[in-house]
Amino acid sequence: MLITTLACGQSVEELNKRRGFKNIRLDFTTDSIKGLIFEKDIQERNEFSAKLYRVEHPDYESIGGVKVKEIKLKSFQDQVYQIQVITAKDPRIMQGLEKAYGRSTYSIRSETYYWKGDSISLVYKAHGKNAISLIYSSSRVHRLMMKDKTKKIEEVAEDF
Repeated sequence: MLITTLACGQSVEELNKRRGFKNIRLDFTTDSIKGLIFEKDIQERNEFSAKLYRVEHPDYESIGGVKVKEIKLKSFQDQVYQIQVITAKDPRIMQGLEKAYGRSTYSIRSETYYWKGDSISLVYKAHGKNAISLIYSSSRVHRLMMKDKTKKIEEVAEDF
């Protein structure tokens, strides 16, 4: 049983340990990322003020032999909470992910594959016909967003 697990791959513990894509880490500050280019201010879920960036740096041009088309990330209060990596459609991406993080779970409703760690999730899904989207998300920063919202509501309630 143990040999089978090791042969199939790691586990989501590896996802927790890596905390993102290459050296772009979730929950880290945006100033720690090479090649970061601000795109625009956004409203996440129509509630939270966040920033959208793209990343352009030679370190992130490929995953093994698979070309990375685009990397975008979102931050809240300068903490990275989402990394989106768009790659060419290639079966080696899924094979590599399952070797690193173990077997994925398939969601029929959203037609995605995903891995869920303690405070990090990774979603693998189609991005058009010829690309794949990998979305790393931090539940820790999402909780911070909700705390900030609650704090603002309490401030308004105190003004009455």
